[in-house]
Amino acid sequence: MTKTIPAYQRIKNAILDNIHSGKWQAGNAISTEMALAEEFGVSRMTVNRALKELSEERVLERRQGSGTFVAQQQFNHTFVEVRNIAQDLKSANRDYEAKVVSKRPITANMLDDELRRKFGIETAETSAHSENNDVTNSANAIVLYEVKIIHFADGQPIQFEERWVDAKKVPEFIEQDFSVVNTSDYLIAKSPLERGSYTIRALAAPEEIANFLKIAPQSPTLVLRRQTYSAGQVVTFVKMWHAGDRYQFSGEL
Repeated sequence: MTKTIPAYQRIKNAILDNIHSGKWQAGNAISTEMALAEEFGVSRMTVNRALKELSEERVLERRQGSGTFVAQQQFNHTFVEVRNIAQDLKSANRDYEAKVVSKRPITANMLDDELRRKFGIETAETSAHSENNDVTNSANAIVLYEVKIIHFADGQPIQFEERWVDAKKVPEFIEQDFSVVNTSDYLIAKSPLERGSYTIRALAAPEEIANFLKIAPQSPTLVLRRQTYSAGQVVTFVKMWHAGDRYQFSGEL
């Protein structure tokens, strides 16, 4: 049978839904403990647990005597800087263009092992306590959005972006025109991102990636893999492939 969601978790989910939908934005006060207790038919102790956990996760900020507010989320640039390639190129006086190769919803039964691990999504087989109909519905449910984009500098492809986004946390993501809107900028505006982690590796370009970047197969590329988190969970995972002879990473210590 389907596992019952605890009351405090239902309250957390509802608060996160209000934040992700834009109803409650950074700096806004949320409903009082008493109002939430009445809305969900629970004790204030249960509401307090939900608010306490969201505060510990840096989603909410509780101010003595004032109430509870949606926290202002900022990345610590010491650890990760979410760069906008469009702005980088334009600031270097280079012409920028983005071409969307594809975008699509991804259901649970379409996920590979890497994406399941990244987003913490179980397979239908591991959902041992679900009824048969629930397993079928779960396998066919949309869980992620996928978008693939080529970024051009002066008419030459410089970066190929493969991105996956939690469909529940950012439900309108797939509707955006990413030839105009930058994916990272959109996500930062729509979801209270709290932290991120990344790796950069040198890899030989597979044939598909080489075709997008207009380089010979097995040519050297720099691959940035990054996941960013909201409320303790991955909201987006991205692979950015860069032609090795056209791109470099730099910064200041």
